[in-house]
Amino acid sequence: MPVLELDPLIDDRGTRIIVCCGAGGVGKTTTAAALGVRAAERGRRVVVLTIDPARRLAQSMGIDSLDNTPRKVDGIKGSDGGELHAMMLDMKRTFDEIVEAHAEPERARAILENPFYQSLSAGFAGTQEYMAMEKLGQLRARDEWDLIVVDTPPSRSALDFLDAPKRLGSFLDGKFIKLLMAPAKVGGRAGMKFLNVGMSMMTGTLGKLLGGQFLKDVQTFVAAMDTMFGGFRTRADATYKLLQAPGTAFLVVATPERDALREAAYFVERLAAEKMPLAGLVLNRVHGSGAAGLSAERARAAAENLDEERMTDRGDGKAGLSGSPATSPELSDLATAAVSSVPEAAPTAEPAAQHPDVDDVSTATDTDVRHLTAGLLRLHAERMRVLAREQRTRDRFTALHPEVAVAEVAALPGDVHDLAGLRAIGDRLTAGRMPSA
Repeated sequence: MPVLELDPLIDDRGTRIIVCCGAGGVGKTTTAAALGVRAAERGRRVVVLTIDPARRLAQSMGIDSLDNTPRKVDGIKGSDGGELHAMMLDMKRTFDEIVEAHAEPERARAILENPFYQSLSAGFAGTQEYMAMEKLGQLRARDEWDLIVVDTPPSRSALDFLDAPKRLGSFLDGKFIKLLMAPAKVGGRAGMKFLNVGMSMMTGTLGKLLGGQFLKDVQTFVAAMDTMFGGFRTRADATYKLLQAPGTAFLVVATPERDALREAAYFVERLAAEKMPLAGLVLNRVHGSGAAGLSAERARAAAENLDEERMTDRGDGKAGLSGSPATSPELSDLATAAVSSVPEAAPTAEPAAQHPDVDDVSTATDTDVRHLTAGLLRLHAERMRVLAREQRTRDRFTALHPEVAVAEVAALPGDVHDLAGLRAIGDRLTAGRMPSA
């Protein structure tokens, strides 16, 4: 499969937006942060827009707390004026900013205090995804940064990121809203009479479903927002076109697991259908082995031989395993590692003859070495099983999308908790592909 080269992408001044998308729990936020650090240290002025990051990630960038305002990240070794800013989307605050920017002060206050607006801005389905796009549009319009890295919201489906802005825009500019606006436009009692006579059945149903007070709050909200509805649709369309522009690059992030790569395949197909520029796939947490030449089957067989104490002394003086294939360099390496991990007996000034149990100690040490080596062989066999499963999963994705460039990121032993960890992720990201074992 083609290798995804990310350094040329982030070095290209024509790249203005990088969108990291994919299923939840695949490392989108860490990928976005690592790319931001690397791009800033290569001379770009970068802002990372993240969605509800883990506290450890905020701390890794040296920031006690992220909020809706971009904050400069200290400790970046940027060249040529490179800087990194980071922020966390506050969807309610972003919605409030839209209202305050596009409504007169008195009307804005009425909207912000409206109960229906407060529910809509805090948790309406699709609001977070829509506000992420609103914030992206705001950041791009400011032209303060030459690269914006976006971490998309965690969703049940990665496709929600593309669908939600349109859904919310359609809702706010749709027939249902226009229906509710009708009595307010007619005005006063005449308006209520119009609503009662013309649509009594519908309002009765709505009143039962939503509650009379809730329906009244919605109508008040709609009346106050009347002049703003067109703006939501306009901005949603403008941001959608921005995502399709040549300066935008999508990175689909996944792990080498069946569900994550299946979601990634759906997203790749959707991006193609929407004519959005896909840079490639970032495959996180890929496992490797320095002894890939030793198969799982041979490792298990060797472990069984050791457990059964069927070790024999070969004629050339090298240790071997009866009933097993010839000793391989990988197996010798594992055995050597096992032997070196067993501590030597403490030195003594007394002659060995005074210790009749020396042979017993030696026998016990040999037994420990065999058991430890057998355990290492079983661990290796399990690792090879994981590698084989990941390879099959990657092969299925590649068969479906052979044109998609892939960057494989080796799994780290622990979490990222500082800038050094993000730099390490960046190094792995830009290596393109893990070296063959």
